[in-house]
Amino acid sequence: MTDGDHRVLKFRPRTRARSPTANPADKLAPDLSRYERKNESPDDYRHRMIANAAAIAFTAALTGAGIWLAMTLADLRNTQDCVLMGRRDCAHISAQKTDPIRHN
Repeated sequence: MTDGDHRVLKFRPRTRARSPTANPADKLAPDLSRYERKNESPDDYRHRMIANAAAIAFTAALTGAGIWLAMTLADLRNTQDCVLMGRRDCAHISAQKTDPIRHN
């Protein structure tokens, strides 16, 4: 080779490391009993259900806050677009319902 930086490598095709009829005892998982907890407390169903309810309530509150924020931003964007177009009737005016009988 004239150039020491470039070199072509030959790759051999992949073959199976073992034949499918290898010893089945080699495929078994090692004994995992040494990783088991000895003094594991029984499943506390009530505590788990309270935690699940709290998680659902938190998720619902977070979703509600996100929807409220998105609606507020959309309303502000629409108001800003209205003002930037030069219109004068952009403010939202909430009219109170008046009872025609009791109107002074």
